[in-house]
Amino acid sequence: MTTSVIRTRPGRLSSRPGRFAAGVAAAALAATGIVAGTPMASADDEPTSITIAVAQEVDSLSPFQAVRLITTNMHRWMYDFLTNYDPETGETIPALAEEWETSEDGLTWTYHLREDATWTDGEPVTAEDVAWTFNTMMTDPAAAEANGNFVENFASVTATDEHTVEIVLNEPQVTMLALDVPILPEHIWSEISDFGEFNNDQEFPIVGSGPFILTDYQPNVSITLEANPDYWRGAPQFDQLILRYIDDPDAQVEALRTGEVDFVFNLTPAQFDSLDGQENITVSNAQGKRFQAITLNPGARLQDGTPFGDGHPALQDPVVREALVHTIDRDAIYEVAYGGYGEANGGYIPSRYDTYHWEPSEDEATAFDIDEANRLLDEAGYAPGGDGIRVGPDGRPLSFRFNVHGDNPQYIQAAEMMAEWAREAGMELLVEPVSEVGSLLDEGTYEILTTGWNVNPDPNYVLSINLCSGLPTELGGPYLSDAYYCNDEYDQLYAQQLSELDVDARAEIVHEMQRVLYEDNIFVVWGYADQLEAYRSDVIAEMTPQPDPGGNFYGQDGYWSWWSAVPVGEEDSAAEGSGSDDDGGSNTGLIIGIAAAALVIIALVVLALRRRGATADDRE
Repeated sequence: MTTSVIRTRPGRLSSRPGRFAAGVAAAALAATGIVAGTPMASADDEPTSITIAVAQEVDSLSPFQAVRLITTNMHRWMYDFLTNYDPETGETIPALAEEWETSEDGLTWTYHLREDATWTDGEPVTAEDVAWTFNTMMTDPAAAEANGNFVENFASVTATDEHTVEIVLNEPQVTMLALDVPILPEHIWSEISDFGEFNNDQEFPIVGSGPFILTDYQPNVSITLEANPDYWRGAPQFDQLILRYIDDPDAQVEALRTGEVDFVFNLTPAQFDSLDGQENITVSNAQGKRFQAITLNPGARLQDGTPFGDGHPALQDPVVREALVHTIDRDAIYEVAYGGYGEANGGYIPSRYDTYHWEPSEDEATAFDIDEANRLLDEAGYAPGGDGIRVGPDGRPLSFRFNVHGDNPQYIQAAEMMAEWAREAGMELLVEPVSEVGSLLDEGTYEILTTGWNVNPDPNYVLSINLCSGLPTELGGPYLSDAYYCNDEYDQLYAQQLSELDVDARAEIVHEMQRVLYEDNIFVVWGYADQLEAYRSDVIAEMTPQPDPGGNFYGQDGYWSWWSAVPVGEEDSAAEGSGSDDDGGSNTGLIIGIAAAALVIIALVVLALRRRGATADDRE
């Protein structure tokens, strides 16, 4: 059973007339909300902390470079974005931008920044910081490696005054209320000479604007973040977040049992079941926001078509790929490897996001059918060899390296199941767990690889990784696609959905993009595992899931769980901290309320084309 922080109190709408913006969600305080903002522990008190067990390695602490879940999560805690996602519904709410407006043609967006946001070194957050961040991404390819898709359509970004930013677009862009880009301090980052080489790990504490400050980083040992006492939304109630590296999943669970760590995620079904009902431990089962998949190497190549790597040439044949997918029993994978905690599905966008989720019809589905796999390979001339493994026209057996993330037991079990099924169709999958896949992707030295991506409420980013522009331009150069995928039809559909402001019309385009991915059988989704988590309830009294109720704690689109978390024994002070504070100081308790009639749906950007935003002001 999960526990979430819920407080209710009257709220005030902004008195400024005619203002609309994603902020209506934050203004409607008549409904539920979450609370933070009690003072941090004094110097004489023992710091309160949440220790989270992690295994994924940091790729880069630079928001210009980072794409892994661990680092993109931390960047949400360390830096503010222009807007954020409501913890209850996932809809847009204000962050650095309190309100915004857009021109009739949708090409000019004006964001009005809050005036009480500061960097953790005491400098104010200004429109110049926002303009510098986006302009740097627009002009320096090294700064656009992680999030460059958001600014490709930008014509200009200008700070028109200290707290106003104007963005002019070449074409209308639906993601203008879902720009998942950490805003960086110009006075720090403008001193960096090479954004491709700078990992943001040379000086601590790292200057940010979010609710937590990264103060210590010991690679593959621990990462420490401390509460920002001056955060404009209110200081977190725990003094520290500590990410502790424990590679072995069973060791993570044992560390939770003994109290060495306070939170674990990515639990196996057996681990989850064993923890359910244990004293001082609360378990949480949330619908997945991450898909599980394999990529079939269709021939690694640069953007100019130059091949590289040593992938098996047979996987360039669409028939072989289709036959291989026919040997995958998605239902059995989630029943056996995931213990029923998940959903078998071939759609790229998880069903948690029902507007954009797509799955093939019965007629479209590449169903589990080993007989059909054998028929396809027979007709294509892949005859069985003496050992039962089929051989291609070039005399090379259909034997494929299958690299699996070694820290994921479900991936390993699923891969072994796939290998058994593939063998029945005369294909050999050589399952090899690996600790790191980066070098395999860099060099194109894999044939089949397990993968998975977290998906945001707006699907644009995860769709963008499959663009032809996601291929590297040179050997060892940056890339987004981990499938070396390039399809001109897909690219054209991507551009269409990016400029389509009608939610239903955009959803149809996104569905078609997923159909193209599905039929190409290069990026093969199995489905979506439930997010199985557990925490020490004798340390954490309550915290907010996303969505609330019933959602996940780790990997949120925001920072709500850790920012709202209440230490055991401090529940009363948390409730007291919910009162408003007219001076807008750092200990102000802010409630983000959501009234059902006032929700702003991210994709309904068309409604914002003629209106301005109204938000609850946390100083009132």
